[in-house]
Amino acid sequence: MQHDSKNDISIVLCGAAGQGIATVEELLTKILKKSGLYVFSTSEFMSRVRGGTNSTTIRVSSQPVRAYCDRIDILIPLTKEAVGHVKSRITQNTCIIGDESLIGQHPFNGCTFLEIDFTKIAEIIGNRIYSNSVAIGVLATLFKTERKLIDDILTEQFHQKGIEIVQKNLEAANKGADIIEEVLTKKPLNLNLNISRDPNISSDLILSGRDAIALGAIAGGCSYVCFYPMAPSTGIASFIAQYGEDFGIIVDQSEDEISAINKCYGAWYAGARGFVTTSGGGFALMTETISLIGVTESPMVINLGQRPGPATGMPTRTEQGDLQLALHAGHGDFPRILLAPGSIEEAFILTQEAFNLADKFQVPVIILSDHYIVNSAYNISDLSILNLTIPNYFVETAEGYQRYEFTDNGISPRGIPGYGKGMIRVDSHTHTEDGYITEDASIRNKSVEKMMKKLEMIKHDAFPPKFIGPSDYNILMIGWGSNYHIIEEVLAELREEEYSVAFLHFLQVFPLPRSTLYYLKKADKIIIIENNATGQFANLIKVEFGHEIPHKILKYSGYPFSVEELLEKVLVIIRGD
Repeated sequence: MQHDSKNDISIVLCGAAGQGIATVEELLTKILKKSGLYVFSTSEFMSRVRGGTNSTTIRVSSQPVRAYCDRIDILIPLTKEAVGHVKSRITQNTCIIGDESLIGQHPFNGCTFLEIDFTKIAEIIGNRIYSNSVAIGVLATLFKTERKLIDDILTEQFHQKGIEIVQKNLEAANKGADIIEEVLTKKPLNLNLNISRDPNISSDLILSGRDAIALGAIAGGCSYVCFYPMAPSTGIASFIAQYGEDFGIIVDQSEDEISAINKCYGAWYAGARGFVTTSGGGFALMTETISLIGVTESPMVINLGQRPGPATGMPTRTEQGDLQLALHAGHGDFPRILLAPGSIEEAFILTQEAFNLADKFQVPVIILSDHYIVNSAYNISDLSILNLTIPNYFVETAEGYQRYEFTDNGISPRGIPGYGKGMIRVDSHTHTEDGYITEDASIRNKSVEKMMKKLEMIKHDAFPPKFIGPSDYNILMIGWGSNYHIIEEVLAELREEEYSVAFLHFLQVFPLPRSTLYYLKKADKIIIIENNATGQFANLIKVEFGHEIPHKILKYSGYPFSVEELLEKVLVIIRGD
């Protein structure tokens, strides 16, 4: 869907860690959504607890909006470094609102500047901490939000801190609202803030990728979470920990990544549904256990939150650089499933289904999220759980039970200790059907072939790619994971210009769906879009289907594509410039 800037406003708050930008983001999006406006937010921040320069982008629209854009219509700088940090995104149409001492002699010809000293106002009220509520009052009032709605949301947010804190925040927000109303009578903005509202969305949920993955795990019957803190995955475990007691989930912050995955392996062995959440550096430490999972044919679900590497790289930035790591982690040949959610809804559904797939096929299922999707949020109508199921795949064992029985489909009946009369034996060596170590060549061959039969079944059941566009396309854009909504918005722009272009979005990146080749053969020109330096998904397509994709748009700066940036790069390829 094309987003006319007249009905789509981009707000950026920029300041230092610890200044409460995240609080403003949370409350402002909640207020604006409650008033009937569509919202999207995403944050970028430096790898430090305090200091540095961070920013949050909030898009407000009359239509569903779910992608990052470069454009800044309203900028709220909270430190002297803020303007310089986002300088490349500022245009003559940007309105800067803030303390003039933080702006300096900015070289932005045509920029509108509104002088409001948030900190000074807050200090008069009682404490500079209330500057966030002043900003909320200013921004919400720009969109003509009812004062009562602002007051209600702030009261709900701060009521546990006592009546005095609530009153101070309300006073700050109302002061901000009064001041911006007065300022606008003297200096109107060259922005259309009369964005049409949809009252039906006021009860929508605002969820981030973090929330959706965590909720998907809960809906998938997760009963044990083990993790060692690593951005951008820590928030997922923290979210589950908040509600773990309500759902009977044990959340274990372990001493390191190796112990985390081994504990989770033990949980599956005992009959629980375990979940590990980590990032590239942590996952690298887990690869020996990935092999153990492979040879013992154990289920496992892992969220791999991608960020730029190698090593520590840029721990609070985003990238799609761990596809090859997830694909080849562990030594030897054994099947696995790689899922890559591109939307909040997919993050929920794929995580929920990951537990069923792991349990059914007795393989590791790896969810490839990244910083961008984990730390982005938008409003959706609901997360339907009516059709979700949690099948029971383990069996009650009988005497003579064979854990690794050779079966026609390659899936052996999985028992758990204490459930039935059978003896359960597992071993990290090649083993016989009943779990004893062996070096018999024929049994080795049968064991490997048994495991690989499952891969063929997984291919047959693979999530199909999502196709968007006309059936008679001649240009095909390909993406996977978190670039979904960005490419979707670019596609809408291209179709406005009457290009015959379509988009193929992959939410399962291994094993690849069989239908992939059908779409590839139909296109005259294929453009693949990835956040890595080597085109890892393009390389996988070549290996799987022998199809070379010459047109690659790759970004590996640690920052997501913006809609404007990607549109420009795609047009260069389409036009042959």
